[in-house]
Amino acid sequence: MANITATEVNKLRQQTGAGMMDCKKALVESNGDFDKAIDFLRKKGQKVANNRADRDANEGIILAKTTADFKKAVIIMLCCETDFVAKNKDFIDLANNILELSLSKSPKNNDELKALLLNNRTVEENVTDLIGKTGEKMTLAHYEFVEGAKTFAYNHPGNRLASIVAFNKSDFELVDQIGKEIAMQIAAMAPIAVDKNDVDAKTIEKEIEIGKEQAKQEGKPEAMLEKIAQGKLTKFYKDFTLLNQEFVRDNKLTVGQYLKGINKDLTVNAFKRFVLGE
Repeated sequence: MANITATEVNKLRQQTGAGMMDCKKALVESNGDFDKAIDFLRKKGQKVANNRADRDANEGIILAKTTADFKKAVIIMLCCETDFVAKNKDFIDLANNILELSLSKSPKNNDELKALLLNNRTVEENVTDLIGKTGEKMTLAHYEFVEGAKTFAYNHPGNRLASIVAFNKSDFELVDQIGKEIAMQIAAMAPIAVDKNDVDAKTIEKEIEIGKEQAKQEGKPEAMLEKIAQGKLTKFYKDFTLLNQEFVRDNKLTVGQYLKGINKDLTVNAFKRFVLGE
């Protein structure tokens, strides 16, 4: 068995960020071979990931950013178990590196992003490596993007909430101010679709059934249930579709009316919103 020195243990710790005892064990198990020791620690990370698969990972960081030309915006959510790890520099650095990689490589979905190479390892392997260092479950929970003539990203202080939005035009008045306002509207008011026509049929059916049941519980006549449910559906559209929501900065206008007041053809193409714990 190789004689493992404190200097060697510290060197491996500096390279990997793993704990001192873990580094010593890795060097002992690999007979002092640094490459094998690093592989040992990575395998330990995978073991930790498997052992903690049933843990909740409701903490973490959400980051959003646009490309330099503002034609595309991306948003990611990297999750962990505790707020302590979420504030760790290695965790934050990994999240930022994944964000930049998604901007440069334009993966189509989260699985493609996880498979991309970052520092000669896949993104998913990078996450697993960090699990080995922290001992916490981690997952790249979500990744989405939007594209348009002009996009915006909003990161709420604390990085627990973020939104991205794409517009169909880029040359409207006060473009940067309005883009930020709508991105913040999305973050604050949590719409589920751009307009009522974008709400999926399953959601509409569910809301109508809920509306009928509520009316029935209130003792309304059977013949009135459908009409009452349709009225509640209209209220649902007002509350949960972006263009029909009251504009936060001026509740006399809907978001759609506000945008039309800026430019009659201006609208939102798409948006995404992530919040930790959802």
